Amino acid sequence: MANADRRIRMTEYLDLDLDREQWICNRCGHGLGSARDNYKEGCLLYDRDPREIHQPIVDGKFTFSPDPLWVQIVEFYCPGCGTQIETEYLPPGHPITHDIEIDIDSLKRRLDSGELVIREQRIEAAQ
Repeated sequence: MANADRRIRMTEYLDLDLDREQWICNRCGHGLGSARDNYKEGCLLYDRDPREIHQPIVDGKFTFSPDPLWVQIVEFYCPGCGTQIETEYLPPGHPITHDIEIDIDSLKRRLDSGELVIREQRIEAAQ
């Protein structure tokens, strides 16, 4: 199969290129690292103060705005085009989550055997 035929849409802005085993920004094609690793490691990060996004609703001690001592907002951007790929709300000091882990070897075997097919960048059961 041609390279474009083995690209799978994983999220709104993230593709998996099976032939190269790479995470790819689907807006600009920039590689974000090995598909066997966390794609977030290949992104630009912006650690946001939650009060910038969730501004206080009322004045006083309890404003309904997240306390930055309890939560941080981390935004992940493609270094190629600046598209925001993901956002996480994490406790301060918490490591970045590894939210997508694909068994690439098994997926390739199932595609090669004909059990699964890729149509319009989506995985489907063969008919």
